[in-house]
This record gives sequence, C-alpha cells and structure tokens, in this order.
Amino acid sequence: MKAVMVMFDSLNRHMLLAYGCEWTHTPNFARLAKHTVTFDRSYVCSMPCMPARYDLHSGRPNFLHRSWGLIEPYSDSVPQILSYSGVHTHLATDHYHYFEEGGANYHTKYDTWQFSRGQEGDPWIGQVAPPQLPPEPAFGRNATLAHTCWQDQINRPYMPTPEDQPQSKTFVDGIDYIRRNHEQDEWFLQIETFDPHEPFFSHDKYKDLYPEHYEKWRADGNVLWDWPDYKSVTEPPELVEHMRYEYASLLSMCDAKLGEVLDVFDELNLWEDTMLIVWTDHGFLLGEHDCWAKCWMPFYNEVANTPFFVWDPRSGKAGERRDALVQPSIDLGPTLLDYFEIEATDDMLGKSLAGAIADETPVRDAAIFGMHGGQVNVTDGRYVYMRGPANEDNQPLNQYTYTLMPVHMVQPSDVDELADNIELAEPFSFTKHCCTMKIGGRMQLFSRDGLKETLLFDVEADPKQQSVLDDPAV
Repeated sequence: MKAVMVMFDSLNRHMLLAYGCEWTHTPNFARLAKHTVTFDRSYVCSMPCMPARYDLHSGRPNFLHRSWGLIEPYSDSVPQILSYSGVHTHLATDHYHYFEEGGANYHTKYDTWQFSRGQEGDPWIGQVAPPQLPPEPAFGRNATLAHTCWQDQINRPYMPTPEDQPQSKTFVDGIDYIRRNHEQDEWFLQIETFDPHEPFFSHDKYKDLYPEHYEKWRADGNVLWDWPDYKSVTEPPELVEHMRYEYASLLSMCDAKLGEVLDVFDELNLWEDTMLIVWTDHGFLLGEHDCWAKCWMPFYNEVANTPFFVWDPRSGKAGERRDALVQPSIDLGPTLLDYFEIEATDDMLGKSLAGAIADETPVRDAAIFGMHGGQVNVTDGRYVYMRGPANEDNQPLNQYTYTLMPVHMVQPSDVDELADNIELAEPFSFTKHCCTMKIGGRMQLFSRDGLKETLLFDVEADPKQQSVLDDPAV
C-alpha cells in the first residue's frame, strides 16, 4: 500500500470549479473530483498553520489547550508511527514555518524530507541593503510585518520564472520521489506547499489566464497589490477585485502543479494501489464579510469549510460527493493508520474516514474548531455556533497555555514571561502522565477582537452567513 498527500495552505473551496466556481481557471481540481470522493462538509479544527499540522500529527485538537507550538514529548505523531511500523515517510515542502522556532521539530518525524526556500518572508537571500519597495498600497502594512515584506521583496528576484518558485520545486521533489519509488511498497509521501497563502506571487504565465483583468490593470499602470493585511477592508472595490485576481492567478498555478501529480498517477497507474489525499489547513477571506485574511475575525465558512478530496483504492469510489461531516486535520491521521493497517492510539480523537469514503458512513454528529483564546465553534453541518469567551478573564482559554515546550511563532518564550507566569499543571488525559507548564499572560498570535462575540448561523438557509440567529433552542 502507498499513499500520497497533497496539502495546500489557504486554499479556498468557493474559488474552485469542483465546488461550483466558474470564473477561476482550475480544471485540474475538477479533474481531481472525477477521480476521487469530494467532501462537501469538511471543516477545520485548530487554526491556523502549525496548530492544524499538530492536529494532523496527533489526531486530536490542539487549540483547546495551547496556541502555535512544537510536537510535544508526549505527542503522538502519525508520520513517526508509520515509520516505526515499516512505512517509509517523506516530506517535500516549501512551508517555511517548519523551520522556525515554533515548528522546528515536525519535519524530523519523517524518515526523509526536502525543503524548497523562498516563500513569504523566509529569511533566505542575505542582503544588507533594503530592497526597492513598490509604491503604496502594496506595503501599507503594520510595522510588525515590515521586515517580512522586505525579505519577500529581496527573495522575489531570485525566482524569475515559475519553475524557480518554491511551489514548483516542491512538486518536482515530490514527483521525483514517486518516480523513484513507485515500484516499491509501504510508503507515504506528503507534498506540501505554502501556496496559495499570501503574498499572492505568480508570474505572467498564470496571470495571462485572466487577460481581461490584467490587460486593463497593466494599461492603467497600477502598482503591485498582492498581499492584504489582517484587517477590515478599507480599499476601493477595484483593489479588492484585483486582490482576488492575484489570488486566482496563484490558485491557477496550484491547479497546474496538482495536474502534474494527476499525470503521474495516470502514467504509472497509481490508482490501483495508491491513496491520494488533497486538502488544506483553512481558507482565506478576500473581502467577504468586509474582511481580509483570517484569524482575527469569526471563522466564517469561507475560512472554516474547506475543500477535501480522497481516492481510496480499497473502495474504488470516484466521481462521487459525500455529505458526511469530517475534519481532515484530525481525521487524516487515523485514516492513514487504518489504510496501512495500524491501530490509532487511544489519545486520537479523529476518526478513520474509510467508511465515509466508501458509503458515507457518518463519523461524527458535530465538530469543534477554533483558535486558542478565541471563540470555540461547533457545527453539526447545518448550524454553526460560535461561542465567545464569557468575559476578559474567562478561564482557561483566555489566560493560560499548557505545554512542555514554550515557544511562540518565531522565537522561544522570553525569560520574564516564564519567570513570572509559570506553574506546573496536573496531567491531561493525553499527556501520558506528564505534567505540563501552565503559562499565564502569554502573547497571543493574533489580535482576537473579532473572536469574542457569540454568534449563531444557519449555513443551509444562509450560506454566506449574513444573518445572525437568536434561537436559544438551536
């Protein structure tokens, strides 16, 4: 048995042809849907990037007890379990958060791994002089992101063609692994790209798929505008429209690279014995709800309801859709273990999706999702209930993080933070009898002003979540 996982970051289902969008150029996602089971009620669990990957490794939610962080000493890791069970695991990625302080031990759980440099503000090309920045509005951004923006502009000249971009290199690495090992058995490959995460950097090869927009944009002499800040929309409609086209262009690049994987599956007839999984950690707001980005506003369905495709050669189901309520970030670990005939651990709360793929066997009645310190959301597939903190001192989510490896996104916790705000907590059921540090007053990853309300939506009657319900019974 073999398995290939293709993972994107910030992939919007509402902009894919396979989910009904007709203006973006995504023929390979539509082609994928013909070869797989497509899930319509797929939801995130822990947000954003590394919390979702912790879910993937551990098979359980990360966001209820901590924010961004490392694989803990007590954590289960599905790639590592596969490896210990004789399944070779390989990671091909350009996701640079794996190589910062807050994510630096995830890749070590795979037998082998490859990393392609240059995404976003990856500290890749060393240059002392500041870059020549484009004019506003491209860098009308808050000061905390200024260095990331500078580094991005330093990196970009070293990617003069689409083939030089890290996404392309990541897929080359992944496909090379397939070609070298397709005659072997018992392996798992994870091809993971940071795209279409912002900044939405793509070349003319993909922008030219949208000629009507880009011919006018270039003729008007408009500035670079491909990286929205995490805030409310204040830009005029033409800039909002342009940002959507910048996202669409990068999305079309993702589609083309996915097509290369499908070509290899066809060429080598991997459909006979190789599972194919295509998913994302979350979506992204491009002006919907008058918001840019993610993590500071309620997790509307544009962010929380994600695209998800699976081919399982055991059942052979293709070209079908599923209505079962699933959460790939916690369900894929148990699904992969089941596929390779390995038992999930007792600490895993995700479910194998083998039955849901084969015949829509339900795996849960409801799903929780959110970000540490913000709303705890629950959905049954029809309603989404966003439960805000009761007050500013709401415990424990607002004030405490529980961990043995105290880090933030790009640096360890500082000395004052640990000296003044730390005590030992009793073990949780999943910490394998280990106490954890209970750390108070920690800096949160994002502003949570938009994550404090309690809201209720009926996403069947109101799919764009425009009307908040007041219905205590629901």
